[in-house]
Amino acid sequence: MPNKDPYKKLDVERTASEAEIKKAYRKLVKKLHPDINPGRADIERRFKEVTSAYELLSDSKKRARFDRGEIDADGNEQHAFHGGFGDRNPYGTHQRQRSSRYGPFSSGGRSSAAEDIFAEFFGGGKHGFGGSAPQQRGSDVTYQLKVSFLEACLGEKKRVALSSGKTIDVTIPKGTEDGHKLRLRGLGNAGTGGAGDALVEIKVGAHPYFIRKNNNILLDVPISLPEAILGGEIKVPTLFGPVSLKIPEAANTDSVMRLKGKGVPRAKGGAGDMLVKLKIVLPDNKKDLEKLASPIEKWAKKHAYAPRKKLGWA
Repeated sequence: MPNKDPYKKLDVERTASEAEIKKAYRKLVKKLHPDINPGRADIERRFKEVTSAYELLSDSKKRARFDRGEIDADGNEQHAFHGGFGDRNPYGTHQRQRSSRYGPFSSGGRSSAAEDIFAEFFGGGKHGFGGSAPQQRGSDVTYQLKVSFLEACLGEKKRVALSSGKTIDVTIPKGTEDGHKLRLRGLGNAGTGGAGDALVEIKVGAHPYFIRKNNNILLDVPISLPEAILGGEIKVPTLFGPVSLKIPEAANTDSVMRLKGKGVPRAKGGAGDMLVKLKIVLPDNKKDLEKLASPIEKWAKKHAYAPRKKLGWA
């Protein structure tokens, strides 16, 4: 025999308050309503059971009578002596139980306690008592998609596995930033009013030497002391491959050079710039430093200068 205890149907204690009972039923309605689970006979059967339980427990008089053992979970009168007469009442006539689509206590009218709950979720109306609920759009589902720095800047196609088991190809637009969300229409959870959307949140990985600032790319480029003094032409990486960069004579550390159009492509056309910051790097080899130090020392004695003088540091 299935358990008909209304308290257990709603998963509440016998001492539960009216508010606790209502909260438990609200939770179950959101999960079990037939309009959200079309074609699921097992879900509809359980929904009828919890609705019947709520109709009983939400009525203080019926709940008190049930607790005293005067009526059963279906609202039938309980008698001390049944005498083998089954459902017959003391007067010998068959007792007829009112029933509706969703439980023996539902009147079919607009006054039922359960209908008040339906109205909160489905906008009013009969909702399962002979009327039809407004169609409900399915909920959105959020996914995270990790992409590389270059894929986000230059655009790429990536394959995404949805929770439904379906696999789709997603186009990452050029210039996509970290945290950007792509909306895929109709690929979310199912609903009676159509499926929700899939929201794909893009997580962009770091690059070993490129840094993005809006649509510009920042790049620190190490140069040797001779290159800084004499100038020259070097190769530097960009999003689109290596390019030549001409270093002027007497280039200082932190001098910034701009490569037009070598930054992040914009969605509406064009691209930002690459800002190259020069960093003078001395030789690692101690012997090379010693060889370099000797002529510099001689030069410094004849051509002393004070780079901090303008700052007032002397």
